[in-house]
Amino acid sequence: MSETAQCDIGLIGLAVMGQNLVLNMTDHGFRVAVFNRTLSVVDDFVRGAGAGRPIVGTHSIEELVAALKRPRRIMLMVKAGQPVDDFINLLLPHLEAGDIIIDGGNSNYQDTMRRTASLEARGLLYIGTGVSGGEEGARHGPSIMPGGSPAAWPHVKPIFQAIAAKVPEGDPNGAPCCDWVGENGAGHFVKMVHNGIEYGDMQLIAEAYHLMKAGLGLSYDQMHQVFARWNEGKLNSYLIQITRDIMAFRDADGAPLLEKILDSAGQKGTGKWTAIAALDMGIPLTLITEAVLARFLSALKEERIAASAILRGPTEPAQMSPVSIGDLHDALYAAKIISYTQGYMLMRAAAREYGWHLNYGGIALMWRGGCIIRSVFLGRIKEAFDVNPALENLLLDPYFRDEVGAAQVAWRRVVAYAAQSGIPVPAMASALAFYDGYRQGWLPANLIQAQRDYFGAHTYERVDRPRGQTFHTDWTGHGGAATSSAYQA
Repeated sequence: MSETAQCDIGLIGLAVMGQNLVLNMTDHGFRVAVFNRTLSVVDDFVRGAGAGRPIVGTHSIEELVAALKRPRRIMLMVKAGQPVDDFINLLLPHLEAGDIIIDGGNSNYQDTMRRTASLEARGLLYIGTGVSGGEEGARHGPSIMPGGSPAAWPHVKPIFQAIAAKVPEGDPNGAPCCDWVGENGAGHFVKMVHNGIEYGDMQLIAEAYHLMKAGLGLSYDQMHQVFARWNEGKLNSYLIQITRDIMAFRDADGAPLLEKILDSAGQKGTGKWTAIAALDMGIPLTLITEAVLARFLSALKEERIAASAILRGPTEPAQMSPVSIGDLHDALYAAKIISYTQGYMLMRAAAREYGWHLNYGGIALMWRGGCIIRSVFLGRIKEAFDVNPALENLLLDPYFRDEVGAAQVAWRRVVAYAAQSGIPVPAMASALAFYDGYRQGWLPANLIQAQRDYFGAHTYERVDRPRGQTFHTDWTGHGGAATSSAYQA
């Protein structure tokens, strides 16, 4: 080992997240070598925010690798997609067996599976890790969700668990919001589901805001007070907290800044990936999918403005009395339970599909602090899986079953009032439809199967025969006995 090889870890990509992670690592006693494609960024960082810290600025990949202790640990904080592959290819000529590459970006889990297999075939180790919490989390303690080559975990565990958020929050001796998730793409898959749930939470809160504003006519000061109260109870969470603050924020002229923000939401794709994964695996991820679609609809701003002058909503006032703030609270909480229920259903399906060994309670703990969806609520999920690690569905846990049962009258009232008032609540309504569908012992899908068999000879199963046996009927009297090539329930 050369005399310069004294750094514990290398990091490539000195945008805001990368810089803050480096500062966090040095806070905990780790020596970090850094590299950025634009070399002036390296120099500015080392002389500026990194001044006086154990940071080694490097001006080439070769110099970065030479600065690292073996096994070399190199973390990529670059844009997902081709840039990750490009840097891996630049690193390969300089690495040896047992060295570790870590992708800390929002990569697609399938890319991570491909990269893990490719690098392991070369004798290298690979980790794809979700890092959640934004700039603040990266600097002071994010949620970290690593997966990939299991042999790499002992080498990065001390660093990752030191810099991760702790529960209870701020307690240096608390449980770290970081643990090994699983093989190959598991870490990035769990981060993807986290982001999908984030989409759902944000949409649910936005729908509650819409109902308060358009349905109940509350002022921004009043809405600020509502969210402040909600943040002191079972809805306590980072997203409710920042919504409270947003409601109180005023522009330079004293008007609520929120009123001046264009109602067209952006997205970076992870919510869409979550919905696509659910479609591929046959999981009814209705709420998160509706949240993604609601962002797409919001982006049609010019079309919506034109349509608002032509299309009419309800011509009569809602026949029912306006809902209460308590109703909105209960509807939001019940729908939130459904969102996490569906997210956990998707993770369980992926674990079966890819042979991952996911710790579902541990995932809730990883999300309990540091990340965007951090909330008191996640402690309940961890408790549910602590009691029953084989829990098939969160709705079957006594706590969540009872909470949804107690909230459903208010939840139904909110969805009905929104429909009568012409206020869209796609996430709350789809969550209720899922709940009603999941609790049914019988659904009208038998008619769908009859229709499929009628027009396409796709066959059907019978309730009076064992599962797996399929049948076809000549519905018209002039059809044949031939059936479609495959029946899939």
